[in-house]
Amino acid sequence: MSTPSGITFRHLTWILPLGAVLALAPFRPASSHKKIDQGVRAQLLLGRSLVLNHDCNGCHGGADPASAGWLAGMTTPDQEFLIGPCALTPGATPCFHTRPRNLTPDNVTGLGRFTERQIFNALRFGLRPEDTPDVTITSMTPGKGNFPTNPHYLAPPMPWSGWRFMSDAELRAIAAYLKRGLKPVTNKVPDSEGPPDFWASSYTVDKIGRYPAPAFPTANELDPR
Repeated sequence: MSTPSGITFRHLTWILPLGAVLALAPFRPASSHKKIDQGVRAQLLLGRSLVLNHDCNGCHGGADPASAGWLAGMTTPDQEFLIGPCALTPGATPCFHTRPRNLTPDNVTGLGRFTERQIFNALRFGLRPEDTPDVTITSMTPGKGNFPTNPHYLAPPMPWSGWRFMSDAELRAIAAYLKRGLKPVTNKVPDSEGPPDFWASSYTVDKIGRYPAPAFPTANELDPR
């Protein structure tokens, strides 16, 4: 016996059982791959949410993630900041020009050349990634626990001193979003200016508070219990 397509009865005797086996075989999706993908996506979405609700684009560019210049850094002179007396009195000194950097993962002009841990250290400790190695920092004391002996801090008005109180998971999510959730944009932003101590005198405990924060309640707080 033959079929119109030329397949013989002998062929059908092994094709049909094979089809039955395939039809009855349990479906096993690539669950481990799917879980990894969903975990990464969840981290990127958390980082994206934190970037949005902390108004990173207010300084670093773009109205929303779909707009031109999203987190690509300063593109016009009016986006730079004047730090010092000149911010209120033109021509007054000292005067420093600080500029929102390109946060996209471009390897030359953005954050692409830095690791996620270097970005994490910038958010937690305010350390410039280009001047801080890819290491785990375990101290806030210069020269101890991988904290640089002569720290180079991010220029104001980057609000890292407030961001540092976010959890490790939140800061890692932001770093992941900036490294893996954005398309690179080539935009060279001039370096920010700063004093010889790289703002170290501006980020002392008496000015920005302790990390971790003092336990609740302090003398200024009320415990509802």
